Amino acid sequence: MKIPNYKIELAILASGSGHVVGIDEVGRGCLAGPVVAAAVVLDPAAISKGRKAWHREVRDSKTLLPEKRFMLEPAIKHHSLGWGIGVVEPKKIDDLNIHNAGLLAMRQAVEDLRKTLKRFDAHGTPGSMHLLIDGRFIIPGYDMEQTAIVDGDASVLSISAASIIAKTFRDRLMVKLHKKFPAYNFARHKGYATAEHRAAIRAHGLTAVHRLSFCGKFA
Repeated sequence: MKIPNYKIELAILASGSGHVVGIDEVGRGCLAGPVVAAAVVLDPAAISKGRKAWHREVRDSKTLLPEKRFMLEPAIKHHSLGWGIGVVEPKKIDDLNIHNAGLLAMRQAVEDLRKTLKRFDAHGTPGSMHLLIDGRFIIPGYDMEQTAIVDGDASVLSISAASIIAKTFRDRLMVKLHKKFPAYNFARHKGYATAEHRAAIRAHGLTAVHRLSFCGKFA
């Protein structure tokens, strides 16, 4: 298993960028619930060497047990200059398609992050930012440096951190939806296309939080 590192971030910071932002999204393949993105600026002063460093356990969220993700979430936030969240609901996913909805969630996360970063910059502005984005695509329409990195959530520490923040945020949302729609057991499968979820749709039909464009055969 790869251990994410902070090498790309350090190189970018050395070139003069004010902040390096890791960005990832979760919930892309779900039948229900939103797609969620997170944008995270790790504090460079909090990245230390050694096997006991706090970030040595940070990984792509998909490879971690839920208990581990929720344990790492406060540590990531504590050692960050700021983070932001973007949420795109199922109706918007159906309208835009999942690719564009994911990019929109990332844009929302960056804008949410910028509000936080204002507290850390002397002139009340977020300063220059370089976005490191998991995947093949950058966010369209942004006049700032962006780098798309395939499998970045497995190799780039800031992106791995963002994947954990996004995943824990979305999991909490799905637990809330479980309370509203208990027959579907969203708390267990988080909206993914498990056999249990598909059986619940066949038994009870679709809800307002299902993505119709993903559930055509059940409609």
